[in-house]
Amino acid sequence: MDQSIARKNWELENNIQTVNPEQDKIYYYDEQLYKDNVARQPWKNDPHHYKRVEISAIALIKMVMHARSGGNIEIMGLMQGKVSGNTMYIMDAFALPVEGTETRVNAQNEAYEYMVTYMEKAKQAGRMENAIGWYHSHPGYGCWLSGIDVSTQMLNQQYQEPWVAVVIDPNRTMSAGKVDIGAFRTYPKDYKHIGDGTSEYQTIPLDKIEDFGVHAKSYYPLEIAHFKSTLDTHLLDVLWNKYWVNTLSQSPLLTNRDYSTRQMTDLAEKLKQTNEKMKGRMGGYYGDRKKNEESQLSKVTKDSAKIAVEAVHGMISQVLKDSLFNHTTPSQNNTQHEY
Repeated sequence: MDQSIARKNWELENNIQTVNPEQDKIYYYDEQLYKDNVARQPWKNDPHHYKRVEISAIALIKMVMHARSGGNIEIMGLMQGKVSGNTMYIMDAFALPVEGTETRVNAQNEAYEYMVTYMEKAKQAGRMENAIGWYHSHPGYGCWLSGIDVSTQMLNQQYQEPWVAVVIDPNRTMSAGKVDIGAFRTYPKDYKHIGDGTSEYQTIPLDKIEDFGVHAKSYYPLEIAHFKSTLDTHLLDVLWNKYWVNTLSQSPLLTNRDYSTRQMTDLAEKLKQTNEKMKGRMGGYYGDRKKNEESQLSKVTKDSAKIAVEAVHGMISQVLKDSLFNHTTPSQNNTQHEY
């Protein structure tokens, strides 16, 4: 498989839209216009003012590479960009010298010093956009905000608006072949959220469900889109060459072995709990009778289907690599086994 074909496939999977050359003005930064937009503080009148995030392909691939480099350790970085109307544009991203475990990523003093220095150097180099948010990884447990994340985002929105939080799951990204990403903003502290809070279902490990549920109504997700332009083609080529080599050299089945094992263990525990809940007091089954919301059994079924799809994706990837680089075919493998 040629790397150019692989890159086109990656762009299609993540729906990266090419900006018309005549509309390359999206890369132009008007400092005065940005200050005017911020000065109006539209988020104070409408906590849902920002509804959409557009991420450049450059920023996306940087964040994914950083998240994957951390393995099972959480990583953190900042994003640079601007706002226009109800859309937040993320033009670039850079890593911070910070790491954490599970749902606790905190920036230390050295990270703040690094951030300030980086922003100063970036402006000297012509990257005039201000910091517009932060990103971090959730290795293996989905894209959502933990209690610590919610507190961090609320604090930043209080003093550094406009600000957005982006979460990437590198393990699910590798397993699914598509970037698993989410963008969020928190509600004001005293804001009373009205609504059913329904959103697209995602698999949450049992040991994270409580943290997820407690804070689920403290923030809302933003729609995410991606874009690229002829202006950043060369830089994207350089980044893709590194990303492509890493992708080829890694196997989702081997690299994500621990993640897959945890998923199966978690699924078994969920099935056990679902089975216990479906038993009546006299030992018989009364079923899963929830009407107004999705049943627990239905959720477990979705989780198991997701695990199966990811396993198949990993197997297909391995077979393709074997055929391309070892020049073997299924018939040849069968012949070798016969002998």
